[in-house]
Amino acid sequence: MSDAALLAALERDLPAYARSLGIAIDSIEGGSPVLVVPFGEIVEGRPTVFHGGATSGLLENAGYAALRAALAREGRQQRLKPINVTVQFLSAAKSRATYARGRVLRLGRRNAHIEVEAWQDDRARPVATAVMNVLMAPADA
Repeated sequence: MSDAALLAALERDLPAYARSLGIAIDSIEGGSPVLVVPFGEIVEGRPTVFHGGATSGLLENAGYAALRAALAREGRQQRLKPINVTVQFLSAAKSRATYARGRVLRLGRRNAHIEVEAWQDDRARPVATAVMNVLMAPADA
């Protein structure tokens, strides 16, 4: 699957929750999608700072998008169910766009392990990270 086709498929499959926060697919890097959410009233917690729930939502959606991209490369369609998601907030995300990219570290037959980083201006200075374990079931089950 080409990056353009993957981008279109992932954008189409973003859940309503992601769309309500303004999350979009920004690009594909190394086969994994980079998601972005612009700063705005819908994601604002304290004045000029992202709400932790919006940051967590971005991380989780980036993790699922990375997993869906990895599954698409293998021609697999599976239902995804979270086993656990652990978020670490490293610094306050300020009033500008925030990006996130997931990396599938282990893709098994029934589960996957994913690491996700979120950053703003400098990827080397993440504002939050997440670790996700996801159960995968056949799409027809």
